[in-house]
Amino acid sequence: MSTPTRIAFIGLGHMGGPMATNLHKAGFAVSAFDLSADALAAVRAQGVPTADSARAAVAGAQVVISMLPASRHVEGLYLGTGDAEGLLAAIEPGALLIDSSTIAPASAQKVAQAAAARGLAMIDAPVSGGVAGASAGTLTFIVGGDAAALERARPVLQAMGKNIFHMGAIGAGQVAKLCNNMALGVIMAVTGEAIALGVAHGLDAKTLSDMMAVSTSRSWATEVCNPWPGVHPNAPASRGYSGGFGNDLMLKDLGLAVEAAMGVGASIPLGELARNLYALNKQAGRGGQDFSGVVQLLTRLP
Repeated sequence: MSTPTRIAFIGLGHMGGPMATNLHKAGFAVSAFDLSADALAAVRAQGVPTADSARAAVAGAQVVISMLPASRHVEGLYLGTGDAEGLLAAIEPGALLIDSSTIAPASAQKVAQAAAARGLAMIDAPVSGGVAGASAGTLTFIVGGDAAALERARPVLQAMGKNIFHMGAIGAGQVAKLCNNMALGVIMAVTGEAIALGVAHGLDAKTLSDMMAVSTSRSWATEVCNPWPGVHPNAPASRGYSGGFGNDLMLKDLGLAVEAAMGVGASIPLGELARNLYALNKQAGRGGQDFSGVVQLLTRLP
């Protein structure tokens, strides 16, 4: 019987916690860490072994996975900040690094180059599928990096998701993820706008949404994460816009998309407009809510 692959998992938030749990259930030898005591307790309750620090988690690890909020967190973890040494110095030579955070493509490239200098292969593998996908193990992984590194990572990724797309060289996964989330942000905002228009004319929000979900405006926003309260009982909108994918995270991703567009001279007028809408929603005090709450800018909800 072969020895299970040793995996360090850093970052146990709404997405990372279920992902680490699925790896544990799949039989991998997981050592998990997060700065939040509550996050550590949540995965321990699922039987996932935890470590006292990120450095302790990576001791002896063959694969290191990170799932962190932003570029600065990923760079700080691996490269260090100030006088603090980065985690790259503590990872076993020959280990494989998988960063599933959504960050700037340039940050992914910067960390991967530093990892390569220490004999460490790295791929950027941001995800799509939301908290429900993380819990069900049905995530989509959007990968950038060397094909050989992806093949090493594939059994690990398959324990957490059902779709894997290799988009190109390191950083390409991040570019593709930003494209996806920019479209999602625009679609969510306009879906809420359309439903609000119908309700203003006296239409029933659920009936309108059900029609849209089987018509040409169908989308993830109409079928899974409907922005109107009461339409889908399991959607964040039906529980006060709690949980799900935060408005602040969508705002971050749209900001990264704007930066990426500026870097190549691309025009994304709808993406920039959507970024402004989520910024206004944050200013209204709803930054911590699910991003579908952007509809609250348009109407007084029941």
